[in-house]
Parts: sequence; C-alpha cells; structure tokens
Amino acid sequence: MEGPAASLEDYRYDGVRTRRVLAFMLDYAIVVVLIVAGAVALAFLGLVTFGAAWLLYPLLGLGIAILYVGATLGGPNQATPGMRFFSLRIARDDGQGVDFMTAVLHGLIFWAAHAMLTPLLLAVSLFSARKRLVHDMFLGVSIVRADA
Repeated sequence: MEGPAASLEDYRYDGVRTRRVLAFMLDYAIVVVLIVAGAVALAFLGLVTFGAAWLLYPLLGLGIAILYVGATLGGPNQATPGMRFFSLRIARDDGQGVDFMTAVLHGLIFWAAHAMLTPLLLAVSLFSARKRLVHDMFLGVSIVRADA
C-alpha cells in the first residue's frame, strides 16, 4: 500500500503529522469566521427577502466548508491557507493535481470517518510510512511538505 518509494523521499514527510494538526486548527478557525460572516450576511439578506434567505441557515456551515476546502485544496496551490502557513500541500499518488471534487471528497470523508472512529483512524498515521490517514489512502493522496 505504501511501497518502497515512500522511503526514498522521507524528508517530504518530516513533521507532517504535527503540521497537519496545526494547519487543521487554523483552517477550522478561518471557516468559523467565514460562517459567522455568512450568518450576518444571511441575516440582512433575510430582511430584504422577507425571511426566505433565512431558510439557508441549516446549509450555511456545510456549504462554506465545502467551498473552502474545494477551492483551496483543489486550487492551484493544492493547499488550504492553514496548510500553506505550515508549508504543506496535497499530492496525488499519480502525480496529477487534486481537483475540486477530490478535495471536497477528502474533506467529507475526513469528517464522516472521524465523527465515528477518530482514535483508530488517527492511529493509522502512526504506522503509515507516509504518515497518511485512512481517507488519504482511500483517495490516493498524501500530505507533503511544500518546503522540502
């Protein structure tokens, strides 16, 4: 699954696990700020639309998170702002870039899987040669250092 190629580029994976956790926390904070801004915008839009826009509140968080992950992780930098801050990027095993849908699937699978099995799934990275999580392996991607 991991293969001998992983050992040839171990420097690309040095400190990835720690940087990834920190990048996640920064990205989470950014998404929360975007959701708050979106909620304020929806409040005013609801006044103009006589309350119709308020029906979007249940979809606000998920919608913003999907757009954030898809546009940033699937964008030209192949990294969210948090990942860029900690010098990380996503890389596909076949060498091609990650597209919007793969980035969105990466985020959705992460949240769905970790909502149920967090300790087990995080432990996988302790034994993975490339420090990958289960959803990384499933989608054929790795998180690597951008500065290496």
